[in-house]
Amino acid sequence: MDRVPVLKIGDLLLVSIQVDMEDQTALALQQDLSDRIVESGCHGVIIDITAMDIVDSFVGRMLSTIAAIARVLDAETVVVGMRPAVAITLVELGLSLNGIRTALNVERGMELLARSRQEEPDSAPGAESDTAWMLALGPDSDHPTAITS
Repeated sequence: MDRVPVLKIGDLLLVSIQVDMEDQTALALQQDLSDRIVESGCHGVIIDITAMDIVDSFVGRMLSTIAAIARVLDAETVVVGMRPAVAITLVELGLSLNGIRTALNVERGMELLARSRQEEPDSAPGAESDTAWMLALGPDSDHPTAITS
């Protein structure tokens, strides 16, 4: 079974698929990538599919699943290097690749992820807000109420 390498570049993980995606290879990639996201704390994943000439519904579902797993682990996914024939095939198969952004190449994918991280609202502890919210459990802990201070 072939393994797909997962490379760390700064705050990103780069996956370059250079092999035929069989079931076991895809499952191994999902596990390897999940482990690397957690180990590294990276917030972005770039999947380079430049070497893929054809895509079927399995590969489309695999890309969507990988993106969903990454999203749950706080990482955004960008697929790069999609050839026109691959894009046409995905559309004809009805695969929308929800949650996956695309870019023409790795460089543009890195720029897209960098911009995305810059646009995130600052959620640092101690940030001031107009209304401070707290959760009051009260006598009925199954139905908490929000109160302001």
